[in-house]
Amino acid sequence: MQDKSFVPFTEDMIKDYTILVPNMLPMHFKLMMRIFETYGYHMELLQSSGPNIPETGLKYTHNDTCYPAILVVGQMMDALLSGKYDPHKTALIMFQTGGGCRASNYISLIRKALVKAGMEYVPVISFSLAGIEKHPGFQVTLPKLHRLMYAVLYGDLLMSLVNQTRPYETNSGQAERTAEDWIRRLGDELGASRRVDYGKVKENYRRIVQSFAAIPADRSREKPKVGIVGEIFVKYSPLGNNDLERFLIREGAETVVPGFLDFCLFCVYNGIVDHELYHKGHTRYLVEKVAFRFLCRKRREMNGALTEGGLFAGSAPFEEVVDMAGEVISRAVKMGEGWLLTAEMVELSRSGCKNIVCTQPFGCLPNHICGKGMMVPVKKLCPGANIVAIDYDAGASRVNQENRLKLMLANAG
Repeated sequence: MQDKSFVPFTEDMIKDYTILVPNMLPMHFKLMMRIFETYGYHMELLQSSGPNIPETGLKYTHNDTCYPAILVVGQMMDALLSGKYDPHKTALIMFQTGGGCRASNYISLIRKALVKAGMEYVPVISFSLAGIEKHPGFQVTLPKLHRLMYAVLYGDLLMSLVNQTRPYETNSGQAERTAEDWIRRLGDELGASRRVDYGKVKENYRRIVQSFAAIPADRSREKPKVGIVGEIFVKYSPLGNNDLERFLIREGAETVVPGFLDFCLFCVYNGIVDHELYHKGHTRYLVEKVAFRFLCRKRREMNGALTEGGLFAGSAPFEEVVDMAGEVISRAVKMGEGWLLTAEMVELSRSGCKNIVCTQPFGCLPNHICGKGMMVPVKKLCPGANIVAIDYDAGASRVNQENRLKLMLANAG
């Protein structure tokens, strides 16, 4: 049944509407946005922060709503109310998996907030491969999906390289500037008018790695590695985790963040598990099995380019990550980040990153079960693992969060 507040994004809106994008994965989303811009869309990544964002979110949604939803609603409403944008020429977009988590209700929460503010005419686009909604002016076709897949791969590579270079760079900010230069270049190469050549993609992998290896850096003293796992928004978004990565770097650590493609593979693999356990859709199962193998191969090849020179570290093949999950948790546990969250803690610990921050929105049931709830089993499986769970909420004290992180770092191996 269609939501009564549903406003479609039409083809006529493409040429003169600005689409506001929530800031979850800055590098990935900037690259994706450049691809969409070559198709005629005008997009802006929202980068506003500060206490006014959760305050605005609480004003326009229920205070018992999960923290990422409060932030997304707050950031979007803050932008629309700022006077910077014409609400009659502005649309919002939200990325959705269609899973059982409350995140699948974000679209409705955003629309309720718009109605409350008297802006019910603003279209809210659901970007979902599950086909939750149809928007004539925003369709994810196979050519677009093909380009977006490489945007995710490039984004994961750049994110890993920035994380492994930034703590050691001699010239502050050079790693991030290098990433921004590549985002502009790669966005054009993946654009609508260009043919995606996989040989060129693999060549770009090597050149990207070489450009980061050339950044002047002092690696004479290795810094303690700190892995970041948890609910997808607070794990990746600087807004959601109070700029956790920069805080850890200031405290003398090197951050390790699992790639976004891993979450995409998690979603695909869940379809395979559904067939094996519940005998759902045989045809869909075959498609998802092929897609899983295809994406795993792409991930291995990107990872191979990352580690080729011996300077940068990669991650375990995703098939091994799946097996690691099976050692401590059922792969039928798939709400939110499900078994992937547990598997990431095991994979990080076994790769030498013993210090792990498990980020979770306060009251997020899937995270409390698969993250905080699995800390003891993971520590038994991986002796020496130093894991701390940090709750993020509109009423949480940032000072308290940072003090707990400092305590974890004091015990860092």
